[in-house]
Amino acid sequence: MQTLAQAQQQFDLKNYIQSQLHGTANALNAYTECCGRHVGQNKVALIWQAKNNQQQTWSFEQLATASAQLANYFTSLGIQKGQRIAGLLPRTPELLITILATWRIGAVYQPLFTAFESKAIEHRIESADTQLIVTHIEQRAKLDRLEMNHILTVDAKRDDKNIDADFWTTVHAQPTEQQPVTLSFTDDFLMMFTSGTTGLAKSVAVPLKALLAFKGYMQYALDLREQDSFWNLADPGWAYGLYYGIAGPLALGHRIILDERNFSVDHALETIEKYQVSNLAGSPTAFRMFFGYKEKFKPKIAQHLRVVSSAGEPLTPEVIHWFKQDLGVDIFDQYGQTELGMVIANHHGLAHPKKVGSAGFAIPGHRFAVLNQHDQEVAPGEIGTLALDWSQSPLFWFKGYGGNNRQSFVGNYYITGDTVRLNQQGAIEFVGRADDVITTSGYRVGPFDVESTLLECQEVLESAVVGKPDPERTEIVKAFVVLKHDYRASPALQDKLQQYVRQRLSKHVYPREIEFVSHLPKTSSGKIQRNLLKQQEIAKLEQLKQVG
Repeated sequence: MQTLAQAQQQFDLKNYIQSQLHGTANALNAYTECCGRHVGQNKVALIWQAKNNQQQTWSFEQLATASAQLANYFTSLGIQKGQRIAGLLPRTPELLITILATWRIGAVYQPLFTAFESKAIEHRIESADTQLIVTHIEQRAKLDRLEMNHILTVDAKRDDKNIDADFWTTVHAQPTEQQPVTLSFTDDFLMMFTSGTTGLAKSVAVPLKALLAFKGYMQYALDLREQDSFWNLADPGWAYGLYYGIAGPLALGHRIILDERNFSVDHALETIEKYQVSNLAGSPTAFRMFFGYKEKFKPKIAQHLRVVSSAGEPLTPEVIHWFKQDLGVDIFDQYGQTELGMVIANHHGLAHPKKVGSAGFAIPGHRFAVLNQHDQEVAPGEIGTLALDWSQSPLFWFKGYGGNNRQSFVGNYYITGDTVRLNQQGAIEFVGRADDVITTSGYRVGPFDVESTLLECQEVLESAVVGKPDPERTEIVKAFVVLKHDYRASPALQDKLQQYVRQRLSKHVYPREIEFVSHLPKTSSGKIQRNLLKQQEIAKLEQLKQVG
């Protein structure tokens, strides 16, 4: 096996482009890389597990035809390269066809997580100036308040309230040929959003250069091999599922699995066994749930499960040891952000020292640094803020939020906002988060979204939201609420506020706990000190442990 040091020393961007891309840095199309170049090889591109337990397989040839037809419909509406097309769709073939068709015409695909409610969707659509939304009839009601010229709906019902075009009726009426639009490395092909603490979710445009980085992660960190049966558990409404559950594997000509069913341990085990998954990726939340139901894991799973990868937050040692001892498979921590893709890993495909609790080393094509308060790199053993040295990272692609990088860059460094320790081996170990973003069940939640939604309620005067440590979800969303003088705290009011946030944002964002307080801690300038509230929650948990 090649060592990490060898791969890093030998990495050359020009050679990597020539070896990995069908096109060049100045003549590139994401559809061609992820589908078109594989047509004629008679390979399965997609296995779809439907909610009704039916299964479909799609070849690259079938996806090429359907995406060409949909692309022709998009162009008939006047949609041009660089414009945004959003998908509010479950994990179905229509989702993949929409993504590929968007890329064919040089447009930018924008994912919308199906658990989002109207407010979260409206913000993203308005911020991105989205031209068209492809959705499913089950999701359609969330778009009623939007002023959109074009909505294409799977299983559309044509009546007085809904005059959308139907997805398949429209697709089948279009020509089956469409020439992909040529773009360059710097042109965008994805429009993502990431949560922050000082405002609503921020836009992150992803240029085509990122495809190279996606492939590098699949090859070096996941060690994805041609003979592997690969499954990424993450939802493609989020970065990890879209980057590495769709774009990355398809760019390597590898089939993907989309399971439309809601996640459960039983469903996941059924899929792993049915398709003899050998290479599995997902979030620590899913793997902690596996550990909680470890008696369900039959010995025969160990016969085909080769490697497992986890991204989102650090794994617990118990989970790591269980995978190794009971299933005989290595599960490795890896690190990334929506803004970066995956950049640090314990690599399955490269040899290097591996330590439980460490996120690992930089993926070839990247260089990280740990900075002190003076933005100077620290020595091994010291703690600081994790940063990416873009000047020495040829696969680095982040342009800044909304194209503005002033707040996230210092000199040659992109500042991640995560606090880490640089260990003696040169790998990173997490200490905590320098910002207030909440990680719950693998999702990153910005407190501002929840706080502003609570303030829409007539009873609420002020609110502050933090992540409360939780053994199952990493953190849960907890809200501290100051009521207006005319209102009194009660269980009924708590339930009302929770349901309001759940309906306006999404199921994973609503505060699972609400504490009514008389005031919130603030700085002299009036800024809410969420860090003090979170410290109080951590102290309470420590006291409970000591009592127990």
